[in-house]
Amino acid sequence: MATVKVDINNFQSEVLESAQPVVVDFWAEWCGPCKMIAPSLEEIAVEMEGKVKVAKLNIDENPELAAQFGVLSIPTLAIFKGGEVADISFGAKPKTVLSNWISNAA
Repeated sequence: MATVKVDINNFQSEVLESAQPVVVDFWAEWCGPCKMIAPSLEEIAVEMEGKVKVAKLNIDENPELAAQFGVLSIPTLAIFKGGEVADISFGAKPKTVLSNWISNAA
C-alpha cells in the first residue's frame, strides 16, 4: 500500500482512529527536503504494510491541523498510536534512519 493522503476531512478516521500506528508526514509542495524524503516514505509504506500506515498531510491545504500539532517546520514526521502522538522527527533524513525510527517508535 502506498502512502495515504490525509486532510481535515479524513484525519480523524485515517489517523486518530487507526488500529495500527500511523506516520504522518507534514509537508508542502514548495519544500525541497519534503520532496527528497517522499520516495523513501513511499518505499517504507510498502515495506511496512500491515504494521504501519504512512500518511501525507499538506500543511498549506490544512493549516489548522499543522497548528493543532505544533508543526513549525517541515518536513515534520509524527507517529500516532492510539490517537496520540507517540514520537516526532524533524527534518529530512536518509531512508535507513527513517525506517529504523519508525520501527522503534511504532
